[in-house]
Amino acid sequence: MIDRLIAQRLIDNFLKEDLSWGDITTDLLIPIGTISKGYAYAKEDGILAGIDVFKMVFKTVDNSIVIKSNFNDGDIIKKGDIILETYGDLNSCLKAERTALNLIQRMSGIATYVRKLSNIIKETKARLTDTRKTMPGIRYFDRYAVSVGGGINNRYNLSDGILIKDNHIKAVGGIKNALLKIKENISHTMKIEIEVETIDELKEALKYGADIIMLDNMTIEMMKEAVEIASGKVILEASGNINENNILDVARTGVDVISVGAITHSVKALDISYDL
Repeated sequence: MIDRLIAQRLIDNFLKEDLSWGDITTDLLIPIGTISKGYAYAKEDGILAGIDVFKMVFKTVDNSIVIKSNFNDGDIIKKGDIILETYGDLNSCLKAERTALNLIQRMSGIATYVRKLSNIIKETKARLTDTRKTMPGIRYFDRYAVSVGGGINNRYNLSDGILIKDNHIKAVGGIKNALLKIKENISHTMKIEIEVETIDELKEALKYGADIIMLDNMTIEMMKEAVEIASGKVILEASGNINENNILDVARTGVDVISVGAITHSVKALDISYDL
C-alpha cells in the first residue's frame, strides 16, 4: 500500500519541477473551467502499478477532478484496456497528465518485469528482491512497484541495514576484520550481511558470524557448493548479472534470495497513454 504522506511530498516536488510558474501552452489555449472527459489506456500488456499515484497527481493539481478506476495495482492489463477515466477541468488535466503518466508507466514497467522473473522461479524457494540501484528521488515508488510485481524489498537506504561490500573489506584489511569491527559496535537487534566472491571468503564469513552472505557473481557450481557448505546456517543471497535467461538456474542452486538490479536500473516503461 502506498504511504500517502510520503507519496504526496514526492509528487509535490515533481509537479513543481514540471510546472514551475504554470503551463504556458495550456493556459493560452484552454480557458479554466473547460470541462472534458479523458481516459488512460494500455498500449501493451503488463502488470499495473501506480494507479493511486496517478490519481494523486491529478488530485494535487485539481482536487475537483473526478476519477474512475477500472483496475487495481497488481492487475493484469491488456493492450486497449481503459485503465481509468477522468472528468473535470481540462486545463488542470493537461497539466497533470505527463507527470502522472511518467510515474505509472515506470512503475508498471517494473511490476511487469518483476512478475515475469517471479513466475520463472515460483517453483523454487528463492525470492526475488530489489537493490539500491534506483533513480534518485523515486526509490520509494520503484520499491513499491517491485512489491506489486511480487518481489520483496531489500534495504531502503544505507541507514536501513548493514551490508559489508568489497570496498569495505579492502579498506579494513579483510573479512575477519570487517565482521569483528562491526560486531563490536552494533546493536544486538541488527543483522550483518557481507559480500563474498569465492568459496574461501564464504567460509571465512561463516566462521566470523555473518547472518546473511551475498554470493557476488559466482558461477552456478560455486553457488551450489556455497549452499551445501552453509547448510542453512545463514541466508544466502545471489547477486550479479542475473536475468530472465539464468535466474531459474540460480534459483535451483538452493539460494534463499536473488537480487536483480536490472528490475529498477534498466526498467522498460510500460506503454500507457492519456487521451481525451
